[in-house]
Amino acid sequence: MKTHIQVVAALHIALGVLSLVAAIIIFLLLVLATGIVVSQGERGAAGIVGVVAVVLGGLLAVLSLPGIIGGWALWSGKPWGRPVVLVLGILDLLNIPFGTALGIYTLWALLHNPPPPAPGA
Repeated sequence: MKTHIQVVAALHIALGVLSLVAAIIIFLLLVLATGIVVSQGERGAAGIVGVVAVVLGGLLAVLSLPGIIGGWALWSGKPWGRPVVLVLGILDLLNIPFGTALGIYTLWALLHNPPPPAPGA
């Protein structure tokens, strides 16, 4: 069962990294669009596009961090990693199609067997 938990951790890290890369690409594309708008002389519109770039890129980056952090915690055996990844698995069910598959696998792998006992218990 430990193998399934490691796979879940690796998949959450991978999805988080891919989401972070997508956030960076979206941010850079919007910054490029801001440059194009500025070159056309529309400074007001450029400001709006710039704000959208920062807000959207930042929001997507912040949303990808829990997957990376939770996956790392689960991979390294931290006791708080399991509940974090369980919550992320439930939230991933709404992310059709890949997130749904990851959410189902996460819930199956983490709820199939109870966590190992705490040291000294």
